[in-house]
Formats: sequence, structure tokens, C-alpha cells
Amino acid sequence: MHNRVQRPLVLAGYAIALAAVAGVLAQALTRLIFLVTHLAFFGRFSVAPVSPSDHHLGIFVVAIPMLGGLIIGLMARYGSKAIRGHGIPEAMEQVLTNQSRIPPRITFLKPLSAAISIGTGGPFGAEGPIIATGSALGSWLGQVRPMSAIERKTLLAAGAAAGMAATFGSPISAILLAVELLLFEYRARSLVPVALAATVATAIHSAFQGSEAVFPMPELAPPSSASLVFYVAMGAVLGLASIAVTKAIYFVEDAFENLPISWVWWPALGGIAVGLVGYVAPRTLGVGYTNIEDLVAGRLALPAILVLCSFKFVSWAISLGSGTSGGTLAPLLTLGGGLGAILGSLAIAAAPGLGVDVRIAALVGMAALFAGASRALLASMVFAFEATRQPHGILPLLGGCTASFMVSSMFMKNSIMTEKIVRRGVRVLSDYSADHLDQIPLKTWLVGRTRPVVTLDGDALLVDVAGAFDGHNHSGFPVVDGAGELIGVLTRRELTPPTNAETVRVRDRITRPAIVIYDDCSLRDAADCMAWERIGRLPIVARTNPLQVVGILTRSDLLEAHIERLEDHRRPAAEPAIVPETATALPAA
Repeated sequence: MHNRVQRPLVLAGYAIALAAVAGVLAQALTRLIFLVTHLAFFGRFSVAPVSPSDHHLGIFVVAIPMLGGLIIGLMARYGSKAIRGHGIPEAMEQVLTNQSRIPPRITFLKPLSAAISIGTGGPFGAEGPIIATGSALGSWLGQVRPMSAIERKTLLAAGAAAGMAATFGSPISAILLAVELLLFEYRARSLVPVALAATVATAIHSAFQGSEAVFPMPELAPPSSASLVFYVAMGAVLGLASIAVTKAIYFVEDAFENLPISWVWWPALGGIAVGLVGYVAPRTLGVGYTNIEDLVAGRLALPAILVLCSFKFVSWAISLGSGTSGGTLAPLLTLGGGLGAILGSLAIAAAPGLGVDVRIAALVGMAALFAGASRALLASMVFAFEATRQPHGILPLLGGCTASFMVSSMFMKNSIMTEKIVRRGVRVLSDYSADHLDQIPLKTWLVGRTRPVVTLDGDALLVDVAGAFDGHNHSGFPVVDGAGELIGVLTRRELTPPTNAETVRVRDRITRPAIVIYDDCSLRDAADCMAWERIGRLPIVARTNPLQVVGILTRSDLLEAHIERLEDHRRPAAEPAIVPETATALPAA
């Protein structure tokens, strides 16, 4: 079987096997979190679902998160610092800087540290560590098998998608999250394995936990036009809130950086804050998925929502800023759902005729805050729908999340996922577009270009042609035979005649086959060929007759193509073309 067909099939097979393992690991991690919670808060051995908010420890509850933070700090010190944080930014960094190579030990240390952190009351979701575990597993598989960096990245993203799908049973949003935050591309070669992995992991989720909605909601009425306007406006407010939340998280992280003690002890300090907040507001302890369910179902009163959101934010910000291990999705969903419910309640009290539903407001709020903070717009919208299965929430979600995304993009350069790695000097892609060069076939590019191809007669004497092309600024010349067919390419340096060799012909100087490009290829194919072969001029030949030169492509031609792309961005009012912000012109001397 041809490699072009075989490799995608092999990668798809790896992705399916990876998803099966990641799906089981996700269920195992969930139960490990329950086990740690039972041991830490109730002193019993069980893996049944449990919430730490039901404890009866009183003030002694403060010690539980502190001890958990102490263990995390020691694990990071003697295991790997990579277990710190919420997982996705660390995976992004490995994709962008280390050819998607994640140390294999993270596959074991990350879920264990997360189970300890969340099981001892950490206000995080299990999804971040599970996503990180899946991505580490995919990266490990890509390292033990002979693969390219692109294929390894695909398996890393497939593992991450499998982790999210296995947690929430949300395959489409898992695929979109992988595309928006990890793949940095939308191509069949990477999308197919990721989609297969999400499908398999969702099937495993259904086998263990059923196929019901993760956050069930009562049936909703279709939103009115007036309420849609409110949800969009509310999304813009949540966009501002996402900026504030992101800034606050990194403000706390910077504050810990300035402490005069080793980072090993920071999670323990964060644990003290978690314990104190948990003593006052027990609902803030642990994963808190039931809080999200209560918000979107409309079961919480406004005072309870205010207490939950304010204390949850304080606990989460301090704990995450301290460098412990845990996810951001569940806290963002809780905060966003609470803010949405608060704004919806105020709108109902002020203008009952708008037709605002506080449950839809909570649904839009939780997705909009995540969309603004993470910049994963499509994943945020689709996740909220998949998690609740409410079709009447789609339009409010579309408007609210888009408004939040727009406001966040306008006023905040980096997201909660990228700020940390950008500070380390990593450049993160935020806008994806089709490759301009890939859209231009060489046949199209040749149309209207009447520049003649300067060729050399292979049978001519070298001494006769050595100085004949001094008027041209070309660095290389195609060599043809008497029938005009290509036999090689010579550079200007190779045209220098050897001493006492007046009988040497041009064809005698050819030492390697000519590198050519077919006219039905694209400018991107040609640019890649020139870069790989390290040549500055590339003969273009007809597919029907590979020995017929129909044109020459140079590096200057590629620059001209990019100039055309910039011209496409020129505004109508005769303004200069848009160029990167880093480009500037020095003042004249």
C-alpha cells in the first residue's frame, strides 16, 4: 500500500487505541479523586461519588487542602515541575517548542497529583488533568513509535480530545477544543484521528456513566427576540469579566513569585486559603460539577449564587496561582454560570417583559466566560449544548459566546491558556487562515507573466557562454539540449570555465539531476521544494512533458506573492497595506 494511504490509516489506528486507554484512565482518575476525597474528609475507603462539602470536620477542614498542597509541592520538586498548573497551557508549550514531546512520567504524575489536589478539596475540575494525561499519553506513543513531529502532535491532540470526551461525553466540543488550542491547523490528516479518538472516548464514557446529559436542564421555551438581545449584551459583559478573571489569576501568580520562600511550599499556602474559604463556604470545595448543574437548572437562590461565585473565585485564584495541579474549565463554568444567573435575575426584576430565562442566562454565562477566557469560541458554544442537550439554548449561546470572544479579543492580547507560555517567550498562533501560497497554482501564477526563460545550450562551449549573461541578475540557468529539453541546471559559479579547458561544453559541468516543479503544483509546494533543496531558482515544467521548461520561479517571485497578499488587506482609502506590528522603518540618518 502506498505510504500516502498507509500512514493516515496507521495514525487512525493509533488514535483509536489511544482513546480506548485514555477513556479508561479518565474513569480511573475520577474514581481516584473520589477515593482520595473519602479518605481525606470522611476516613473511609470508597470510590463512590462524593462531595467534600458534606464533611463534618469543622475548622479542621483547613488542614486537608494544606496537606494536599504540601504533597503536590513535594511531587513537583522531586517528580516533575510540569505537574503544576492546569494542563492545557503546558501541552500547548510542548507542541510549540518541543515537537510535541511530553516527558513520559507526566502520564502518571499528572493524574496522581490532580487526584490528590482535587480530592483534598482543591476547587478544580477533573477535566484539565485528564486532558493533560491524554495528551501526555499521545505524546509518549508518538515518541516510542517512529513518527514525524506533525504525527506526534496529532496523537497528542487526539489524546487530549479523548480525555475531554471521556469526562463529559462531548465529542464534538472535544474535537473543536483540540483544533483551537492544540493542533493549530484544520486538515484531514489531523482531524480524522482526533475525531476517531473523541468518538471512542465518548463511547467509553457512555458505557461507564450512561448517555444522559452531564448537566441536565428542564425543558426550555424558545427565546424571544428581546431576550436574544439581552443574551448578546450579557455575553459582552462576560467578555469583560473574562479579562478581569484572567488578569486576577496571573496577578495572584505574580504575587506568589515574589514570595521569599521556595515554590515548593506555595501549594501548601494556597491550600490554607482553600481550607479557610471551604470552611466558610463548603460548596467551593472539590470539583463542584453539582454547582454547575444547580445553576443551569435554576435551583440556586440569588444570595447562594453570590456567595458561591465570590468565594469560589477567591479559592480558585489563590490555589491556581500557587502552582498546584488542577483544571480551569469547571471553575470558569461555575463562575460564568453564576454571573449569568445574577445578570439574568436582575434583568427579570427590572424588565419582566423581556422574556429572559435565568436558566438560559446561566447557560450562556458559563459558556461565554470560558469563550472569553480561553478564546476557544466554537468549543465553548458546542460544549454547553452537548453538556445540557438543550436546542433552545443554541441561539443565545451563539450570540453570547461570540460577543464575549469579540470583547476579550479586542481588549486582551493573550488568553488564560496562553499568558503563561507567552511570558516565557513562546509565540502562540491566535488566528488561523489558509496558506496564501497554497491557494495559487503555478499555472495560474504563470498567466500574464511573459518574462522569457533564459536557458543555456548544453552543446555550447563553456568559454563562449561564460560571460554572455552578465547582464542578467540570475543565479542559475536551465540547460537544454538541441530539442529544447531540460538536461540540468547550472549556477553562475559553475559557468566559470576551468583553466586550459577550452573544449569543455556546458553539459559537461552538470553534476546532478535538475530539481524541478510541475506546473499543476502550488506556490507553497514550490517554496517548500526550494527550501528543502536549498536553491534559489526552480524550473517549472509541464506535467505532460517533464522535460519542457515553461517558467522559472525565484525567491523574489515568492516575495511578490506575499506582497499581493498584503495588498488584499489594503483598506479602500489609499492606506498602506497591513504589515506585521513588529515591522518598522528606521529614521533616515
